[in-house]
Amino acid sequence: MAKVRKLSREMKQYQNMADQLRPGKPIVKNAVVAFFVGGTICLAGQGVQWFFMQHGMTPKEATSPTTVVMIGLGALLTGLGWYDLVVKYGGMGGSLPITGFSNAMVAPAMDARTEGFVLGVGAKLFTVAGPVVAYGLAAAFVVGLIRYLFMGVG
Repeated sequence: MAKVRKLSREMKQYQNMADQLRPGKPIVKNAVVAFFVGGTICLAGQGVQWFFMQHGMTPKEATSPTTVVMIGLGALLTGLGWYDLVVKYGGMGGSLPITGFSNAMVAPAMDARTEGFVLGVGAKLFTVAGPVVAYGLAAAFVVGLIRYLFMGVG
């Protein structure tokens, strides 16, 4: 029993020493880079929406095709291997916009493409993003039900 306590004490001493020698994380730098990377992606999305608005759509009408284009661009850049570089450099700035959601869906599917379209791509398409979609649908249902119970139809 004493041997276990001594080993535990040595492990704690080692962990304390390792914590003191570990370099600090550049939190402010990472936050600034993520802000600018995410902002650049959002600026690109705004440019796509303006393109649709210049071709006769209202802002509300341009929302859906803008979303489709940005998801498509995220999937394309993931397929080319470029979006991983964006996420590696920009962190959450690259992961958070809708293009990051597209990346989260396409990347696992691409890894499984050698297993075929159904058992590989189809099965892996929602491994990362599936729980997010399921949670979003469940949360929307609960919020809609609460709204209906308190405010009624309309």
